[in-house]
Amino acid sequence: MDRSTLLEIQLATLFRVSQVLSHPCPLWETLDRVLQVLHDHGELQRGTVSLVDPDSGALLVSAVHGQNPQEGEPVRYLPGEGLLGMVLERGEQVVLERIADEPRFLNRLRLYDRELPFIGVPIRVGPAQYVGVLAAQPPCRDQWLPERARFLEMVANLIARGVRTAWAVERERGVLTAERDSLRRAVRGQHGFDSMVGHSQAMQRVFEQVRQVAKWNTTVLIRGESGTGKELIACAIHYNSPRAAGPLLKLNCAALPDNLLESELFGHEKGAFTGAVNQRKGRFEQAHGGTLFLDEIGDISPTFQAKLLRVLQEGELERVGSSQTLRVDVRIIAATNRDLETAVESGDFREDLYYRLNVMPIFMPPLRERQEDIPDLARFLVDKIAKQQGRTLAITDGAIRLLMRHAWPGNVRELENCLERSAIMSANGVIAQDVVEVNGLNPRGIGMTPSPPSTPERIDLDAVELDERERVIAALEQAGWVQAKAARLLGMTPRQIAYRIQILDIKMRRL
Repeated sequence: MDRSTLLEIQLATLFRVSQVLSHPCPLWETLDRVLQVLHDHGELQRGTVSLVDPDSGALLVSAVHGQNPQEGEPVRYLPGEGLLGMVLERGEQVVLERIADEPRFLNRLRLYDRELPFIGVPIRVGPAQYVGVLAAQPPCRDQWLPERARFLEMVANLIARGVRTAWAVERERGVLTAERDSLRRAVRGQHGFDSMVGHSQAMQRVFEQVRQVAKWNTTVLIRGESGTGKELIACAIHYNSPRAAGPLLKLNCAALPDNLLESELFGHEKGAFTGAVNQRKGRFEQAHGGTLFLDEIGDISPTFQAKLLRVLQEGELERVGSSQTLRVDVRIIAATNRDLETAVESGDFREDLYYRLNVMPIFMPPLRERQEDIPDLARFLVDKIAKQQGRTLAITDGAIRLLMRHAWPGNVRELENCLERSAIMSANGVIAQDVVEVNGLNPRGIGMTPSPPSTPERIDLDAVELDERERVIAALEQAGWVQAKAARLLGMTPRQIAYRIQILDIKMRRL
């Protein structure tokens, strides 16, 4: 074979190697295919690729022509150990006319022909940066050994790019996986059972139902007034279920008319209606393998109820404008504040859909029926608002006592809004009774539990749990907000109590 023939063979082989490296494959599979090309077309046999282990610095034989690298423990060499270790240590090619003549040849792979030449070249990713060794044997002893070594260096340079890209992708995948796992832990912690607030008997019953139903794929119907936290319960069920790794999608059924609701839930094909410029997957398809939360389910029309019933019964749907039937695996959690039983009797809600949804009902009690939970809820919400506002907030016992006397027609949502308004108006970061009274609660007293003005609640002014501000406010309330009377209750002079009202930033009420 003359020189020109050898060059043609090498150029054709380089082209094939570049094609192999341009295809996305697992790294070990790519390396194996490169060695196959060298064997079949490049006249370089018994090829091996060894890569440096980032943790130990040892050289691991990662690909051997004709062998599966996944089988058994990989052969390893320390830098300077054996022929492969010598190539890595020197950072330059090692060319032997006869491998048996080299005393450092260890033959751990039981692969090389001892009578043939050996070529080993470093895989370089930068100046003095080596990530491995590419080695092979020519099929015979001829005068073209230097040319074959230079060719193998070219192949090693191509492999270096592939290795660097694969490692960068692997690092990024590791970062994304760690971030995903961290987010999952944070979400599960946020929606875990320990994060649920409420020690009343009614809420403990709800929490126990959530713990039990989360284990299964049962359809759940969450009942209760607006603002009681039905969506939070749906999230807790999903993130504590076997479907937690799957998606959780939410849709307020009352917010959309029938035609948009059908497209939103079932999806549509391109051109199905005016404005449908692309195919779109619906919420059912997007939630495949996960959970779909349908809020305000009692507000959908009877026409759409029939379409929804089929999906719940059969797990099948068609996109708008398509005749192709799609199967979905979705857990349904629905919620409503309507009296569905009355709606069924009046014909506004299909009876068969009612029974399909009402497999596992969970009733959320209104806040006015679990007033013993208000202190814990108030402190929890104040901490939440403090994080949103980026400052420290506190709420006094007097403010909590005032909150417990309110009927809360808006439930927990109203309580949170009340505390957020109070926090905004609390310049010193302390949500006190007078701040809640003036800025938090409804000024017209809607929902307030009426108290006869002639018999205001008597608070022990000497109670140790009262701070000075709460003690002054309590005295003013008992005195009908007359400063002179409040001063007598506290054993002060009118001038002293006026001074305390000023320095404690107490807003006087005019009765």
